[in-house]
Amino acid sequence: MTALELARWQFGITTVFHFLFVPLTIGLAFLVAIFQTAAHRTGDDAYRRMTSFFGKLFLINFALGVVTGIVQEFQFGMNWSQYSRYVGDVFGPPLAIEGLMAFFLESTFIGLWLFGRGRLSPRLHLATIWIVSFGSMLSALMILAANSWMQHPVGFRINPVANRATLTNFWAVLTNQILIVTYWHTILAAIATAAFFVIGISAYHLLRRNEVDLFRKAASIAMVVAFIASLGVAFVGHMQAQVMTKVQPMKMAAAEALYDTETGASFSLLTIGNLSGQPIFQIRLPHLLSVLATNSWNGRVEGINDVQAQERARYGPGSYTPVIWVTYWGFRVMVGAGFAMIGLAALGLYLMRRQRLELSRRYLLALIPAIALPYVANSAGWIFTEMGRQPWVIYGLMKTARAPSFVGPGYVSTTLVGFTLLYGALAAVDFWLMARFGRAGPGAAGEEHEGAGEPAMVY
Repeated sequence: MTALELARWQFGITTVFHFLFVPLTIGLAFLVAIFQTAAHRTGDDAYRRMTSFFGKLFLINFALGVVTGIVQEFQFGMNWSQYSRYVGDVFGPPLAIEGLMAFFLESTFIGLWLFGRGRLSPRLHLATIWIVSFGSMLSALMILAANSWMQHPVGFRINPVANRATLTNFWAVLTNQILIVTYWHTILAAIATAAFFVIGISAYHLLRRNEVDLFRKAASIAMVVAFIASLGVAFVGHMQAQVMTKVQPMKMAAAEALYDTETGASFSLLTIGNLSGQPIFQIRLPHLLSVLATNSWNGRVEGINDVQAQERARYGPGSYTPVIWVTYWGFRVMVGAGFAMIGLAALGLYLMRRQRLELSRRYLLALIPAIALPYVANSAGWIFTEMGRQPWVIYGLMKTARAPSFVGPGYVSTTLVGFTLLYGALAAVDFWLMARFGRAGPGAAGEEHEGAGEPAMVY
């Protein structure tokens, strides 16, 4: 394998691994803030213990997210120095804001929240966790601003002397049409991830009749949040597809493996055979692709062949088609997992209304593995987003082949193996800690008692 291929594998592995922790951190901070607000307003001890219990899991996950995120950013200089030189003036400001303001805000107030119980007033202590939640969402905004610029560059000019992009309008970067839809899609997905995590943990304890009142309340709050957030992800995802069709028509065509331009284009739920335009068997829904892409029953969706011809005429010879099977199946895995989440949450709300949630054993059993559904959707979505942009690292400006550092494959393969082994070990540690504290429940050693001045988690 070439150094470019190895660098792409390394960045892909570290990015997907890092994104296993990010959504849960963002969403769980939000849910813990809701639990603590309920405890503050009602004085119910169940909500206080709920806050402490899920707060432990949030802190474990946050620590692993920080470690993996630092390694990911180092790769810009190690493996992608040509890219960094070209876009450093544009890419640097949002990353600097994320590190110097958003992350410091988040980490500072995590410390105040962790050590402030019994030392800060109840209202001030409650404010700290809401600031943590705000900081995590602000951090996501800055990271996504940088990524959205790669998808749709705006607010810049090319310096002809230095041959690099120069930022001219930071506000244009923050109001990028890709960023607006991507940000809310990501935040709602993060909240849904945390909600299903809370639901799955609660289902585990409800099956064992452990702390029934506490976990019934936790599951009820999380179920409402999961349904609203999952529906929101689908709604914003529909908007995102329309924006993507305008700015990256090849990605939309590749998501369907649509080779010829069509009006009233159908959407294939399943394809058996190859995706080269001659499948053996398909299940199709008439007009659905046009509705997704254009919000019109008979909307025109450009095919791969036409977009390829347009981009070749605009950018020169070469292939501008991504790996079709990755985009096709990545899109369907993401959407399928998302609709499964909506269905499970809707069924949960129905059972809650009938006051049968904790009595429905089969449903509770299904909720435990359902913790994985948002992770599958998140990972498939990011793979689709990034792979669907290929061969561009910056759409229309810089191809991925021009972006790597001038290093040999031996150096990249060494770090690839090292990071993969390290991340595998970290994943094992994280899973063990989360499983240990999750199974132990709120009565585990180290739980804070009312009025105590000790930290909410000691391990």
